[in-house]
Amino acid sequence: MSSATKRKHVTREVEQEFNLPEGGQIIVKVVAGRGNNLHEVEDHTGDNFLVSMPNKFRKNVWIKRGDFVVVNPIEEGDKVKAEICTILYKEQIKYIKAEKLWPAGFEKAEETAQDLSKLKIKEVNSNSEEESDDESDLFQNTNRPVHEESEESDSDTDSEAD
Repeated sequence: MSSATKRKHVTREVEQEFNLPEGGQIIVKVVAGRGNNLHEVEDHTGDNFLVSMPNKFRKNVWIKRGDFVVVNPIEEGDKVKAEICTILYKEQIKYIKAEKLWPAGFEKAEETAQDLSKLKIKEVNSNSEEESDDESDLFQNTNRPVHEESEESDSDTDSEAD
């Protein structure tokens, strides 16, 4: 199978399949990327640990801070405690919540994040109205000559033309 075909199948699987966590699988939130396809995650109780990304996801699917993933715990690791089996997107998270399998620890974090994002949007809108009137804080390019136009110079040129 070519790499393009593999990428197509893997991305289709990640985006379109709605799988519920089974057996020992748990839902975790990505806290940070640690390099070498390792990610630091936090579970619903607040415990942090490392998880590895399997080969099929590498260079095909990217995850970032704040994303949710389903992981399979592994016993042989001291530092790496689990392996990512599914990356969750918005529709998949909604499906899991509808099935009442979403961890309660993450619901509180989402509500506070939504409240903060609403506050930031309101602040940005109020600041943009005030800033649009005042142009004194704009950067001025010193490599360009400054052309100051006044109303008197416009009226003088009009009277000369007559």
